Amino acid sequence: IQELLRVMRTIDDRIVHELNTTIPTASFVGKVDPGLTCKELYESLMDAHTSRERIIKNCISQTSAVVKTLKEEREKADEDAALLKQLRKEQTKLKLMQSELNVEEVVNDRSWKVLS
Repeated sequence: IQELLRVMRTIDDRIVHELNTTIPTASFVGKVDPGLTCKELYESLMDAHTSRERIIKNCISQTSAVVKTLKEEREKADEDAALLKQLRKEQTKLKLMQSELNVEEVVNDRSWKVLS
């Protein structure tokens, strides 16, 4: 999932470049509609933020359900080492997804500040 998010954050990583290529220079001002291109950039950024947040929250939801199930199984099977190992693995994955949600917030804020 982290690789997918990295690829999906390309638009945010390149926001300054996108702005520089979106706003026409004096020689191209008549050939390009800056309002339209800025609107398209804005919409692309909004779509990217929405889809990334949806993906992260979906992963959190799924992983939370797995953790809950594993905890319930652990209560029934006292000393199952494999079950405990799987539970810890899923809890770590859940924490990672929750931290990705925080990273997403920072990335989004940075992009909107540049765009403003």
